[in-house]
Amino acid sequence: MEDGTYEVEECRGVLRVYSDGTIVRSTKPSFEVPIHDDGSILWKDIVFEAMHNLQLRLYKPAFPTSTAKLPVFYYIHGGGFCIGSRTWPNCQNYCFKLALELQAVVISPDYGLAPENRLPAAIEDGYAAVKWLQDQAVSDEPDTWLTDVADFSRVFISGDSAGGNIAHNLAVRLKAGSVELDPVRVRGYVYLLPFFGGTIRTTFEAEGPKEAFLNIELIDRFWRLSIPIGSTTDHPLVNPFGPNSPNLEKIDLDPILVIVGGCDLLKDRAIEYANKLKKYGKKIEYVEFEGQQHGFFTINPNSDPSKKLMLIIKKFIQDNSS
Repeated sequence: MEDGTYEVEECRGVLRVYSDGTIVRSTKPSFEVPIHDDGSILWKDIVFEAMHNLQLRLYKPAFPTSTAKLPVFYYIHGGGFCIGSRTWPNCQNYCFKLALELQAVVISPDYGLAPENRLPAAIEDGYAAVKWLQDQAVSDEPDTWLTDVADFSRVFISGDSAGGNIAHNLAVRLKAGSVELDPVRVRGYVYLLPFFGGTIRTTFEAEGPKEAFLNIELIDRFWRLSIPIGSTTDHPLVNPFGPNSPNLEKIDLDPILVIVGGCDLLKDRAIEYANKLKKYGKKIEYVEFEGQQHGFFTINPNSDPSKKLMLIIKKFIQDNSS
């Protein structure tokens, strides 16, 4: 720039941070794909947190295959805590698929993005999105578009990448049984390629494919922009096993499904997470998709691995619904 300011950070073409502290966000999504809205899913937006005008997008099948009430499935979008939105077409298309294939009410919340809103903002906003559901469940004047079809006793919290990190932190906060959300009952959590970090590089972070969709430079940049000023990636919200993180062995947790791609640089951290929780006696299931990269299921939702993933999620919901 003519005044001497220069670009310090750039994320997927939609976020630019300049040397004078200016932050410029593009209104365009990183993923310009067509939206596949064929009318089989009804959807609408709701403000769930008025102070920051945070919205969530609700989805439900237009023609449910059953007369029974539908499970509720949260889908918290990814983007390294810095980019992404419920309105991005890749997110919307995946939510259409989830609502149809799972025969579920899907809730896709936005959350405050970094660096304007550094952690713990995104975790607090994720919590607010779940508390909003409780408000609907107990309200004298609920939104019947939702309450007529939603089974509040069968809620699943899922997140993609940074959203998977949010799901983990909600699992730890709400604990098994999610008593504080009564009558809402969380039955399980689905972490889709969860975004965890730590100051010590894992083997795959150091030696994995340099041309990965989520490469190591971008991982580092996302953390630089999103962790609290003065913190490291061993922060409790970033590293589940950091020096100041809560001891997960002593916390009762609802069932967890962890999904990773075999080519995802984050996979070692997910493997460590699943193995440690298994050792602690938690109900945890780990599935790795060989040869798949970070975000494979939203990049190509019609691929064989993506279809297989949907069946695994469906089974997880069925197995943990009672």
